Amino acid sequence: MLESCQNAQERWGGVHLLIDRWLQEREELIAAYDRLGAKPQALSEDRKPLQEFCGVLVDYVSAGHFEIYEQLTGEAKAFNDKRGLELAETIYPRIDVITEKLLAFNDLCDEGKCVAEKFKELGGLLHERFELEDCLIEVLHTAHKEEDSVQA
Repeated sequence: MLESCQNAQERWGGVHLLIDRWLQEREELIAAYDRLGAKPQALSEDRKPLQEFCGVLVDYVSAGHFEIYEQLTGEAKAFNDKRGLELAETIYPRIDVITEKLLAFNDLCDEGKCVAEKFKELGGLLHERFELEDCLIEVLHTAHKEEDSVQA
């Protein structure tokens, strides 16, 4: 999972500070997930690492929904990118479903009901979300960057 994150950062790093910061948050999220995954007993013993993970998780999810996706969609609209907007309409609903599951996990942890089985499910959900987000960045941002440089 971390390797695909690094590949994404190499591909789009420096393109836009907001995306760079978000990809850095992704790395932090993956590192926090890996630390907890190496010690599943930490879910019930020491709550601090779990709370830190949940904080990074909520920050990452929020940045995606309230900053990144809006910017990418706005960029596609500015470039009249119908294909990109159609892709976004296809991908966003799945990202929303994943977001609901991630936030539900956070809520369980807030209530002290966090269980290792639910934590393990997060890995697959995060991996899928990262792939969908990378697709959005590729289509909605990188294509416009290339188009913008051709017009210049």
